[in-house]
Amino acid sequence: MNTLDIIGAAIGLLYIVSEYRADRWFWPLSLLMSAFYAVIYFQTACYANFGICCYNFVMSIYGILVWRGIIVGTRRAASVEEKKITSCPARLWPWLIAATLLLTILFRWLLELLGESTLPIVDGLSSALNIVGMWMLTQKYWQQWFTWLLVEPLMIGLCLVSGLYASAAMYAVYEIFVIMGMLRWKKESIS
Repeated sequence: MNTLDIIGAAIGLLYIVSEYRADRWFWPLSLLMSAFYAVIYFQTACYANFGICCYNFVMSIYGILVWRGIIVGTRRAASVEEKKITSCPARLWPWLIAATLLLTILFRWLLELLGESTLPIVDGLSSALNIVGMWMLTQKYWQQWFTWLLVEPLMIGLCLVSGLYASAAMYAVYEIFVIMGMLRWKKESIS
């Protein structure tokens, strides 16, 4: 285990507890975790996940603004009120599934073209699910937890193959929080 792996995993554990609680510290921890894991994934040739960390960094800034009620959709909010946990509208599901499939195909193709990714299909699928899940998270949809339910086992495998044992353990702990978070967020959902 390297030092970045251990520090990243420690930040990641704080991150998942914050996400579970849906508190404001989640997004700053997301920024920090994205920065650490961008370096880690680049060093281990998990290039799609490196790109996802860059994406997550930008989405974390957006998430701060949405959750705090500063941005509503693409318009500025009239009054600043923290966003509530809601249910993902049924009309979005076909688009989210299609986006996941198309992104998986695109990432796998790009990773195979580069030829350096350790597991292109796992790297690509986990990245596609991460993009969709992060967007759902910024919207505070309780169903975002379903994407993480699928992502965490993929990440455990990717980390084990890459020798990131602290991160693999972190993702195993995440899987427990995913189930707890799903139940808690659904209960707190206003729709």
